[in-house]
Amino acid sequence: MRSVRIRILATLLVLAGAGVGGWQLLPSQGDRNRTITVGTTDVVTSLDPAGAYDAGSWALFSNVFQTLLTFEPGGATPVPDAAESCGFVGSGLRTYRCTLRDDLTFPSGLKMTGEDVKFSFDRVKDINSEVGPASLFGTLGSVEASGQTVTFHLSSPDATFPFKVATGAGSIVDHTRYPKDGLRTDTGADGTGLYVLKRYTKNWRAVLNPNPRYKGAVKDTGRPIELRYYADSQALNRAWKAEEFDVATRQLPPEVLSELTTSDPNQRVTEADSPESRNLVLNVRADSPLHDRRVRQAIAALINREQLVSETYKGTTDPLYGLVPTGITGHSTSFFDANPKPDAAKARALLEEAGVQLPVRFTYGYAEGRGVAKEEAAELKRQLEAGGLFQVETKGYEWTDFQKRYAEGELDAWAVGWVADFPDADTFSAPLVGTGNSMKNGYSSKDVDRLILATQKNEDRSVTTADFRELQDVVARDVPLIPLWQRKEYVLSSEDVGGGQYLSDGTGVFRLWRLSWI
Repeated sequence: MRSVRIRILATLLVLAGAGVGGWQLLPSQGDRNRTITVGTTDVVTSLDPAGAYDAGSWALFSNVFQTLLTFEPGGATPVPDAAESCGFVGSGLRTYRCTLRDDLTFPSGLKMTGEDVKFSFDRVKDINSEVGPASLFGTLGSVEASGQTVTFHLSSPDATFPFKVATGAGSIVDHTRYPKDGLRTDTGADGTGLYVLKRYTKNWRAVLNPNPRYKGAVKDTGRPIELRYYADSQALNRAWKAEEFDVATRQLPPEVLSELTTSDPNQRVTEADSPESRNLVLNVRADSPLHDRRVRQAIAALINREQLVSETYKGTTDPLYGLVPTGITGHSTSFFDANPKPDAAKARALLEEAGVQLPVRFTYGYAEGRGVAKEEAAELKRQLEAGGLFQVETKGYEWTDFQKRYAEGELDAWAVGWVADFPDADTFSAPLVGTGNSMKNGYSSKDVDRLILATQKNEDRSVTTADFRELQDVVARDVPLIPLWQRKEYVLSSEDVGGGQYLSDGTGVFRLWRLSWI
């Protein structure tokens, strides 16, 4: 039983028209200033926007920093936040210009100018961190700043550039507080977002206070928030049962999620479709045992997604057969078309054609504490080894170490979740399979790059479907990665906290300020 908190409610008599009135219950100022605690298994790689491209870090960035543009809840088109206005200049989608608001102030007291914006974008590209978001700005050639005006010059037409500006990669930092050529390594963060980061302890907590100086797209800066980080889903579940926090997100154990009920009066449950996907990434470099495309095709022929989802995830995820998830324009089932069901005979024939020694031995790395990654690795190992065609060595690593290992080519295979940066199929193509992609698996395809560029030339995103489907056919043929499943998003909160549905709505924005006492 969750304890019921007693709240003092103020009543307000609202008069309308000719003496028509009504009573409305409003939260007291005491409730407004009370901290809401949020528990998660997400890990923060870095507090520096140039050094992180993961859900845990970007969840903080959404709240501490501002971007020129942002997304409204459930929105598909970016709207101004730190900018007064933004738009392409001239024809050709190669010049993008923003006019910055004139009333933004950093914690240092310095006014934000175009220089800070240019500095922020330049350092993401120049630092080019192994686990950073530089790959997102592959089409960004240069940035100019003059006063409050910022002009982006693109190397090729890119209708999706406004979407990328609105992501965590576009976080604007104080140029006097961040090194130009390296990552900031302390526990501070200097932005103009809805919250000020008051305290941060890695792998433990982040304390956020509403930023009274915030000016932008959001009108209500929300309540004080404390994020608490847990080592794994079981630890998160134990803490939830012990009532250590008010909101649970990303990720309780599958066996817990599968038994949730909305009829429990002591908790609120939000379940929603999500564009978050998980892929098995394969190292295609020449020194990898998976270098030969036929070996990777054989792995794809053996994967049983339905069994993985049923046994490991207890039905809390859905099988995914395409690079672009269901619900996103351009989705296809290219991997199902190539392999309608697991086929050991086809896999053996492919390996014999490749002339490789059986069983093919390779390493599979996973991030410890990330949901049921260990159990997932065990199930995939079982599936691949069942017919004697493969021998898989699985090993878990701490999250940051895991990222560095796969980025440096030390692993042959690894599974990673992918949270949409923005609501468009481009976020599932260029960063995942384009040349220089963030998966760091050595994959490069002229056909894929050509199709990515073709989709980026269209401001009308509805006309890109055919190109995205062709791109996914190429990926299903080359198999640099294998889509496994698509997540269902669950958020739990105590009975007196609302707004949990806004923490993940497919826009890439983690809206802590929408949480409230009710």
